[in-house]
Amino acid sequence: MITIENLRAYGANVDEGVKRCLDDEEFYLDLVKSTVADDRLSELEQCLAAKDFDKAFEVAHALKGMYGNISITPVYEPISRITELLRDRKDVDYSELLAEAKEQKQKLDEMDAARE
Repeated sequence: MITIENLRAYGANVDEGVKRCLDDEEFYLDLVKSTVADDRLSELEQCLAAKDFDKAFEVAHALKGMYGNISITPVYEPISRITELLRDRKDVDYSELLAEAKEQKQKLDEMDAARE
């Protein structure tokens, strides 16, 4: 279950995220839960595999904003690094950063799936 306490233990900067939501914890949790349904991480993976760096940058930048705005730090950090590499359309091995982002997103998904 996604709760403030679970998110804090996961490594999210909950205080910052809630503050961005005008100190409305319920609204913050709703936004976090909406990220679970977002599948753009798979789209990013496909763009990187195809070496479509322009589209990959667009997707990564959107994900960076989404996770950054709600302070989901464990996913935000690798996505942010990917975004900055893609800003210059660098043809590098993104697999480690992508794997880290997917692993952290999976943990968030599992937290949502563990409902009481």
